[in-house]
Amino acid sequence: MTLRLGDMVASLAGEFDARLVGDPELLIERLAPIESAGAADLSFLSHLKYQGKLSQSAAACVVVAPAAAEVATQRGACIIVDDPYFYFARLTQLWKKHHSPPGPSGIHPSAFIDPLARLAPDVAVCAFACIGANAVLGAGVRVGEHAVVGAGVHIGAETRLSARVTVADGCVIGERCIVHPGAVIGADGFGFAQHAGRWEKIEQLGGVHIGNDVEIGANTCIDRGALQDTVIEDGVKLDNLIQIGHNVRIGQHTALAGCVGVAGSANIGAHCTVGGGAVVLGHLSLADHVHISAASVVMRSIHKPGQYTGLFPIDDNAQWEKNAATLKQLHGLRERLKALEHTTVKASGKTQEKS
Repeated sequence: MTLRLGDMVASLAGEFDARLVGDPELLIERLAPIESAGAADLSFLSHLKYQGKLSQSAAACVVVAPAAAEVATQRGACIIVDDPYFYFARLTQLWKKHHSPPGPSGIHPSAFIDPLARLAPDVAVCAFACIGANAVLGAGVRVGEHAVVGAGVHIGAETRLSARVTVADGCVIGERCIVHPGAVIGADGFGFAQHAGRWEKIEQLGGVHIGNDVEIGANTCIDRGALQDTVIEDGVKLDNLIQIGHNVRIGQHTALAGCVGVAGSANIGAHCTVGGGAVVLGHLSLADHVHISAASVVMRSIHKPGQYTGLFPIDDNAQWEKNAATLKQLHGLRERLKALEHTTVKASGKTQEKS
């Protein structure tokens, strides 16, 4: 299916002050990267440092910023807008809306719906899904194959649960959320008391409260709170294979990349980013607008916005082992240096007295 270029621009006109240079009758067959885009494709240039790729691109049309407009118009058709990346994101949504097959509708005969559950009339529940007692599903909610919605769960309008998602009893998910396959929301947190050499389970009596417009990646786990809820605020984006411990709070519009681990009772502020594979230890706080580099380990609270990194750089293995051995000696070297400084200052004082 093709879309007319002029119609695509017109569809976003209420949100963007964009200018089309070129033929609005062009038919676009797909959205593509600028390097591989062909004569019927629409692409974008996200940053001026890639401007060299623009003149070489065979794309039918390219979305560019005003700073790249001259090169773009010399090359061919273009859409000039202040934020090309954001504009292209909206184009992908428009494209999916027009090209995706119709979503599921109604209740599949194999699904189980508890008689006490309350579902809006247009809720869709796919094959072998299970909806528990007193669950409440808002307008336009979609529940994928083999998904489980526990007792007393509340799910807001237009939220989509993919296949094999589990939302445990008593959890709350807001509106327009997307939960990808295999995610588990509301499993017990890792809580145990040690007594007489054994571990005694601490029952996890809280829940999980997720705001609006949150996206949760595949096989990500968000544990329920021990006594209070684990809270994921509006607009948070969680990648695949993330672990969120019990009683964690994540502020609005924060984004965590794949394989991040956040230990229990950590508090991450709003508009933060945490790179892939990074770890935030328990009971720590991160201020708003804190950005953690990939593979870092956050071992103390961070109270000021900024970019933070905690890595031991990769190196040739033999060299890395030497550096690691030196690192283990740093405390002893520090103590020896302090003793030497003390001796030097003391000797200097005696010299001054004699003179």
